[in-house]
Amino acid sequence: MMVIIFLLAGAFSTVAEGMGAVDSTVNMGLSILPGNLLIVGLFLISCFISISMGTSVGTIVALAPIGMGIAEQTDVVVALTMGAIVSGAMFGDNLSIISDTTIAAVRTQGTEMKDKFKANFFIVLPAAIVTAVIFGIITADAASTVPDEHPFDFIKVLPYLGVLIFAVSGINVIYVLMGGIGFAGLMGLLMGEFTIMELVVLIGDGFAGMQELSLLVILLGGLVELIRHNGGIDFLLRKISQGAHSSRGGEYSIAGLVSAVNLSTANNTISIMTAGPLAKQISNRFDIDSKRSASILDIFSSSVQGLLPYGAQILSVAGVASVSPISIVPFCFYPILLAFSGFIAILLRYPKFTIRN
Repeated sequence: MMVIIFLLAGAFSTVAEGMGAVDSTVNMGLSILPGNLLIVGLFLISCFISISMGTSVGTIVALAPIGMGIAEQTDVVVALTMGAIVSGAMFGDNLSIISDTTIAAVRTQGTEMKDKFKANFFIVLPAAIVTAVIFGIITADAASTVPDEHPFDFIKVLPYLGVLIFAVSGINVIYVLMGGIGFAGLMGLLMGEFTIMELVVLIGDGFAGMQELSLLVILLGGLVELIRHNGGIDFLLRKISQGAHSSRGGEYSIAGLVSAVNLSTANNTISIMTAGPLAKQISNRFDIDSKRSASILDIFSSSVQGLLPYGAQILSVAGVASVSPISIVPFCFYPILLAFSGFIAILLRYPKFTIRN
């Protein structure tokens, strides 16, 4: 089931991008933003693009050149604009219903996508708001005028909006993605963005882009089962949770587990797939709600991933901007605040509807 969802998510992303949805969404945001809120707007656009595309790296690739242009028009340092893009990209990577990390977290914990989204959203929203405020304050004097050459077509944004609305409303994610592919494909054909054969090629490219990840998921599943059969899972469960004596301690154990794996692998999807089965056992032991354990897995893996100078996200923007990855990390405010929000949510047992009575 997870492999099918991965393949459909890849196909939707390529078809939507092929019919111009990414360019229209980016340009729409840039066209309506006042000059002194360009960095805040860049962060918000990155949030929307990433939650729509389901890929932080894809968002970064789409927005990094625009971030470079904004830096050139203002006195804002390039590392700051790149930090805003990475921050927004990790927001969507953590929340998007078609993100591979979200899919992995939901499937390994056995919860529903809409339930995980709602639980996750209330934890990360304060971090996103504070991030926007910080970017607004430190760039308040960096006024600039966005050039006029940013045409957009609102109708091309509709596939993203449709997927978000139907997914949050509780429709099965497979049907949502299939409908999104059909809708984006039909719009692209009607608007002359591609032919039927080109549409087929785009879908094939989307599948191909997810093949390596799908194979990895299958292999990890087999590896984890072998480890479980030989007692490895039980051993790790005892070691990691030996200091935990409550559901709060169990949640901190899950956070520490996925963070440690992510630091080692520099890949948040792999870290969730690796830590997910063990996190599920910890959840069962301490009676932690599955939507809450899925949120914790995704939150802390995304936070660590967004701060790794050797991770794909920061390396991507550093390559485009020709700056050191280390120089970008201090401006990745959202991943820092995301981890803080996660710790506070565990400490204060927030939000309450995710706590079992």
